[in-house]
Amino acid sequence: MFEEADNFADLFRGGLPYYLLITLPILIICSSNPVLAASEFGVQRMSQYDVHGVAYGCRASALNLEAKSLYTWQTSRHCVLTRLQDMTIDHFREIRAKAGGLVVLLPEDAAALSLEDKQHIHLLEQAMMVQDVPVPVYFSKYDPKLNGIIDEVTRTTVRNQKQSTQKRDSAFSEIFGSISANGYQVVVSGASHAVNKQSKIPIVQGELAPLKPGKTLDGDNKLPLIIVTAHLDTFGLTNSRQSNSDVAVLLTLVELFSKLHASIPKYRLIFLVSESGLLLNFQGMKKWLDSNLDENVQIQHAEFVVCLDTLGKLLTNENIYMHVSKPPKEGTSMSGFYKTLRTVAQRYGNVSVEGVHKKINLADTLLAWEHERFSMKRMPAFTLSNVKSHKDPLRNTIFDDDTVEEQLDALERNVKIIAEALASHIYNVPAEDGAAGEIFTGSMAISREQIKPWLNIRSTQQNNDLKYAFEKYLRNVKVTYEKPDAREPDFMLYDDRDALLNIYNVKPAVFDLFLTFMIAAYLTAAYFAIFHFPRLYGFVCRMTVAKTKVN
Repeated sequence: MFEEADNFADLFRGGLPYYLLITLPILIICSSNPVLAASEFGVQRMSQYDVHGVAYGCRASALNLEAKSLYTWQTSRHCVLTRLQDMTIDHFREIRAKAGGLVVLLPEDAAALSLEDKQHIHLLEQAMMVQDVPVPVYFSKYDPKLNGIIDEVTRTTVRNQKQSTQKRDSAFSEIFGSISANGYQVVVSGASHAVNKQSKIPIVQGELAPLKPGKTLDGDNKLPLIIVTAHLDTFGLTNSRQSNSDVAVLLTLVELFSKLHASIPKYRLIFLVSESGLLLNFQGMKKWLDSNLDENVQIQHAEFVVCLDTLGKLLTNENIYMHVSKPPKEGTSMSGFYKTLRTVAQRYGNVSVEGVHKKINLADTLLAWEHERFSMKRMPAFTLSNVKSHKDPLRNTIFDDDTVEEQLDALERNVKIIAEALASHIYNVPAEDGAAGEIFTGSMAISREQIKPWLNIRSTQQNNDLKYAFEKYLRNVKVTYEKPDAREPDFMLYDDRDALLNIYNVKPAVFDLFLTFMIAAYLTAAYFAIFHFPRLYGFVCRMTVAKTKVN
């Protein structure tokens, strides 16, 4: 045993340590650090859903491809890595048709972008949602590390483009550049695009018609009826929404009128919130009408229906638009409310109310406004909105263009106008009296602190906050669910689970080929050096002796 130890020590007294001094640094340099070579990010897959058998959104989820920039990808073996504001509609259409996947980094603060960038993003967002996308598309919240990876990929692209515009390098230089270049591999795990078998749309309803001593529910049902509706947007380009300002307006109205109706029940008010908006063709309200219209005659004879849509935008024109499918006839309740609304709006910064008439086109697959669901049932209905056109991309954007303070300014103004106009109509208070005709003043004054808690209300499928809010102020609260038909579904939702994006720093495939040749050459040289070692040793000795004699 000791003899073996002596032989082992003799080995180190030879030339092996000198070889280790050369070999070990090379091995350390060539080896990659697995911690630095891999990065992990949380991402969301682009929304996927069907409406009346038509597919919308992303239709794939598996992703394991080489990452390329927006300007260098070429085939379906490449995954495009880019920022949302850098991509154009033409870029997206080309990626959708030819690329293998797309990973998009969302802006850090959409409200801080320029007006031109905001408009560009909204148009791109709308273009992405009007068709099905056969390749996997993922969105990541802003992350400095991912932003740095995109910068590195883009810098490599720009450098290559500059070199191509100058004098063309030799073939050897181009081969060496391709070998020494670094690349990225994009892998997404945990994603799924299976059909959600539990797909359903909640509809929450409640009413204000307080019972008085000696008064029965039948007596309440004889009161004139006004219906106020809003839809809770639970998804857009991704399966997350920043806020739901229209529901915040409705819940603020519920809170305000619950105080007045406790003593002055002159009308019966029904409030409805459906969790299906423009993207799902207002299927929730369709279900509610089909279930209640025939059973309740009074609903069919409602004075009018007020639909709230996109009321949290502080736009430059500061207008409120009243969208109708058929202009109201003079002398009707709907016409009287329109005049009252215009008069009340003048009190608050000279806001103008403009009527917009758009006929219902039954040939269209999707309806333009929620009030069209009621108009098709011959009920007087209209939509109040800050946008003039039903095609405005602000209606289904996932980004908040305004800061929280700006959004609250717009909501406070709009709630005051709608609440005062509705109260003037219900309690027959002349709106022309100006400040003397205001109802919500003093302890009942409307403030942003009253609106703010309702801004981030969640779906009833996530918690019961919306239901509890209805139960706090309303009675006869009921939550119903619309489920797609098993044979011919009007809509279909898909799994929206979050996924993990892994980006690995890798060498190109040509590097493996180059490394194979280098290893083969090294082993060949080592083999011949050992096999012909006597000749090599003699040659070195002769050269050493000759050099000594010369000296």
